[in-house]
Order: sequence, then C-alpha cells, then structure tokens
Amino acid sequence: MIHIREGLIPTALGTAVTATGYAMKQNRKSNKMVANTLFGFGLAHIVLGVIDLVEHRH
Repeated sequence: MIHIREGLIPTALGTAVTATGYAMKQNRKSNKMVANTLFGFGLAHIVLGVIDLVEHRH
C-alpha cells in the first residue's frame, strides 16, 4: 500500500486551485468573482493541508 502523509492531498489540490484562480485573475475576460473565490478556496486548502502535515509528523 502506498503511504501518503495526511494533509498532502489537500495541499496539492489547494496549490492547483490557487494557481488556477491566479491565472484567471490575470485574464481580463474571466469573471473576477469566480477567480477570487478559486484563489481563496485554494489558499484555504493549502493552509489546512499544511496544518495536517505539521500535526501528523512522524
């Protein structure tokens, strides 16, 4: 079985969503509310994932 540290998946997902939100913020044609929502949602996942990674260190 593959051992994936707890918190790694939300951190990786948050990084991808934050990058998507940031890219959308740079595009003038995109909806700024959606871009900001994705950016914030991604940052929240990064923070929560890092908290899990720090709490469950072995």
